Amino acid sequence: MAISHEQGNMWRHPSADFSVSKIRYYSRHKGEVNCCAFSPDCHVLLTCCDDARLYLWSATSAKHLATFSGHSGPVKSCVFSSDGQLFASASHDRTVRIWSRSSTECTHILTAHSGSVETVSFSPDGQRLVSGGWDNRVLIWRVQSGEMLEDLRGHTAAVQSSAFSSDSQSVATGSWDRTVRVWKLLEEKEAVTLQGHLGNVACLCFSVRGTLASGSWDGTVRVWSPMHHACLFVLGGCERVWVRSLAFSRDGLVLASIAEGDMVRIWDVTSGVCLKRLQGHKDSGYGCVFTPDGKLLTSGSEQLDVEEERSESLNRTEQDSKE
Repeated sequence: MAISHEQGNMWRHPSADFSVSKIRYYSRHKGEVNCCAFSPDCHVLLTCCDDARLYLWSATSAKHLATFSGHSGPVKSCVFSSDGQLFASASHDRTVRIWSRSSTECTHILTAHSGSVETVSFSPDGQRLVSGGWDNRVLIWRVQSGEMLEDLRGHTAAVQSSAFSSDSQSVATGSWDRTVRVWKLLEEKEAVTLQGHLGNVACLCFSVRGTLASGSWDGTVRVWSPMHHACLFVLGGCERVWVRSLAFSRDGLVLASIAEGDMVRIWDVTSGVCLKRLQGHKDSGYGCVFTPDGKLLTSGSEQLDVEEERSESLNRTEQDSKE
């Protein structure tokens, strides 16, 4: 059942309201920006960088709020907890750090990985954290104590991406072994293995509807039904470019993707059609994410010029949705 936007007697697809608008520059980074994340209230943007630091910004004014140091290598991934009080970071220095947004202190340093940590994700209920990296392992942590709960093994190469399902009961991981694995937590069940990509699986994202999207170095995005172990759509694939980041809209109807040397693409998840191409970056894009309220999509690139790194705000007009 699709959700559309209504204006008078005309029905509009949700993507119809996307446009490039009010580009803001975030200009203290001293290296490539690897990841960005919005706080749940949409007021703060978190970025992490190859300069081993994390940065907090005002999402509305682009004012720099704070810089977090502690990692000794490039920070590869960052994420807010669902309540916005904590955020986590994963680094090439083999550690995961959990930070308090209010006190700006690092509350836990998680040190079980034996190689670079490439991905970190909070569960929506805020109780658990997943991390994965070059040691081929998927580790589940208790957020409150920093205790390791599970050590999930099965990937035969580095784990580069991760995502929790909306009910916090499952976690998906993508690997350089070209597979996606979906793990049912705290159960003795074999992980579901989703195969089809011809390159490393660099990014993952669950929708609120339970659909899973994966992006790969093979230049494609695959949309899966994990419950049925089935691939629903293969998006793109015309060019062999690294798909770096994916983000579902709040309603799960629209998927944004960004690839190396490419623009942001907006896809209709119900049909597999590319609806829009949003141009703005001069260099390769590294990350894209929707604000929790669905009004903005931001993307970060490797561009380092007089204005250094930038995040691009893509405006989506807020309208009432009807089923």
